[in-house]
Amino acid sequence: MRLGMLLPDTGRYPQHLFRAMRYSVMSGGKRLRPITAIAVCEALGGREKDVIDFACALELIHCYSLIHDDLPSMDNDDFRRGKLTCHRVFGEAIAILTGDALLNLAFETVAFSESHNKEAAIKSLSLYAGSSGMIAGQCADILSENRKISRKDLLFIHKNKTAALFSCACELGAIAASAEAKEIKKMKIFGYNIGMSFQIEDDMLDISGNEQKAGKKLRKDFSAGKNTYPSVFGIKTAARHSLTHSAAAIKIAESLKSKTPVLKDLAVFLAKRSM
Repeated sequence: MRLGMLLPDTGRYPQHLFRAMRYSVMSGGKRLRPITAIAVCEALGGREKDVIDFACALELIHCYSLIHDDLPSMDNDDFRRGKLTCHRVFGEAIAILTGDALLNLAFETVAFSESHNKEAAIKSLSLYAGSSGMIAGQCADILSENRKISRKDLLFIHKNKTAALFSCACELGAIAASAEAKEIKKMKIFGYNIGMSFQIEDDMLDISGNEQKAGKKLRKDFSAGKNTYPSVFGIKTAARHSLTHSAAAIKIAESLKSKTPVLKDLAVFLAKRSM
């Protein structure tokens, strides 16, 4: 697996750092962002080997963001994917450095890759993962805690914190396939829509919890100081908006010259997780 190969040997000094990097990256996860990048590349006529390093770099950035999200100063989570979070195993200082190391490894991976169009890939990663994308969304999310926010503010958070990396995944796939500018733009919009649908569904699943399993109606509430799509927009509107974003993504997927249904299937899958 290419992702595992990119991580430093845990026998190197300082072992704590390299063990923490491997622990955090190889602890499971759906790998939706790299899968999306590969799927887009292949749908546009590219090959997996052209995009694999871009896809891995994106996953490294995603993993770094989760380590930092879990820190006591942010979400203060003890578990991630059923395992103790990085800071709970290795300590807060090592966790911070582990996130920093993974972010740098992501750009190192692209810089030393044999893939085409590396410069464009680096520009995409730095834009969507930085203060114009994911980090801006994370900051806005932190500032929104323990107070009700507007719909506009929530859309900003979801667009930047979540949808940005999906847009990046799609752009990276198109870049690796040497797609034309109009196809790259189309894929960025596709990524935005599947990212928004994904986050809305996550919010729906979070708010439903065990109530959904028990067959009870979902609540429109504001709990634990967290703003979610259902708490800001309402349950019915949230469900409708998820389907709207999914439909927009499906329309784009169907407009491609490619005969593969994988992008359409991905959009459908992400919109049905709470149904």
